[in-house]
Parts: sequence; C-alpha cells; structure tokens
Amino acid sequence: MRIDVAFGVGSVTPAETSGRLVVMIDVLRASTSITVALANDARAVIPIETPDDVVMRSKAFERRDVRLAGERRMNRIEGFDLGNSPLEFTREHVEGKTILMTTTNGTPAISTTQGARDVIIGSYVNYTAVLTMLRAALRGGTDIMIVCAGRERQFALEDAGCAGRYVANVTKRITGVELNDAAQSSLLIDRKYGDQFIRLFDASEHGRALREAGFEQDLIACAALDSYPIIPIYQDRQITKLGPDRER
Repeated sequence: MRIDVAFGVGSVTPAETSGRLVVMIDVLRASTSITVALANDARAVIPIETPDDVVMRSKAFERRDVRLAGERRMNRIEGFDLGNSPLEFTREHVEGKTILMTTTNGTPAISTTQGARDVIIGSYVNYTAVLTMLRAALRGGTDIMIVCAGRERQFALEDAGCAGRYVANVTKRITGVELNDAAQSSLLIDRKYGDQFIRLFDASEHGRALREAGFEQDLIACAALDSYPIIPIYQDRQITKLGPDRER
C-alpha cells in the first residue's frame, strides 16, 4: 500500500493517478468553497478551465438554474454571480443550482486526475469525512494520491499542511504503508503547526495575500475543522455530494 503526495499540479502524471483514490486539496479556497456549496445543497459544481468557457457552458442551462463562480487574482470575475469565497456559497445563493466554477489553482488541479478510481475534494472543513473514506480505501488495498493544487502551479504551505494531516491519520494502526518524499515532508509540516490552522495560513504566502486583500474571514472559514462533514466526489466531469443518491 502506498500514499503519494504531489506538490503542485505540474508534477502529476496520469500514471500516478491511475487506479488510485485521489484527493484534491486547495484549502485556500476552492476545496473549501466546493464543499460549502454542496453542503448547502447545490445540485453540482462543474470545474471549468477558463472564464470564457464558463460563459459558453452556461448557455446550455436555463439562467435561473445556474450560478457562475470564479476568481482571478483572488477576486470575483467581473459579471460572475460568485467569487471563490466560501462565505458566498450560502444556501440562499446555491440551493438547487449548478455551479460553473473556474479558479486559478483548484479547478485546473482536478483536470490532472485522469484515470483515478475515485476523485474526492479534501480540506479542513470536511476533514474527518474524507479521512474515513481514505482509511477504508487503504484497508481495502487501494493506493492513495493526494494532489495539492498549490499556488500558481507551485508549492503552497497550507495545502501541504492539510495533506500532512491526512497522511498522519490515515496511516494510524495500518502497517506497511509506503510514503513518497513529499508525503513525508507534509507530515513534518503538519507536526509543526498541528491544530493551529490560522498560524499555518499566516505563514503561507497565499494566506498572507488573502489577508492583505481583505479576505480575513475566509481564512477563519477555511480553518473551521469538520464544519461541513460531506464528501464531494468528482465523476462525469462534475462534483456532487457522495450519499445515498450518489454512490460510487
């Protein structure tokens, strides 16, 4: 059994994700926002590469049934309904809606997961729910790949710290699990910061940039451990909530 972590989507190849359970992590903020949207009963989140593609895809929907969401340089794209702040994805705004979403880091990372057995979205806000699925997969002999979206295709401290928490706990009481160097490095980061998620965010380049841009409350929302205990699963080019009506 093996757990690999990838820091930044540029280092992920189809061979590394094939047949594995893959977790995509973009703590600040796409993973968190996607989880919040589905917890508030959005119908689905469809990750899309560019803003222009979002607009084109929206033409296949009745306008009342869809929400355009996305950011560039941390801010909401002009003309879109929502940005990438988890605080925007309230039940009032998203219930029953399909969210067409493009972000700088998170949505491109999802496109790197071709050939995976399953792809789920992980963060701190749904940590224990995702961890439970990871442990079941590992016990069943399925290898795990954790893809850290990073910031602009580069290493991001907050994603690595979250990955390290998953690695540390999924391997408890399970022997013989092999870890790549990135997985071992992520363990050290989680060990350094522990439950001090805001301290982790403030140590990270992206966390500081968000705070300086006025998104301090987003950092608090992204640090709320297990506040939205659901598992978002990516299948058929859309992300929905795993549950009785959406089995693997």
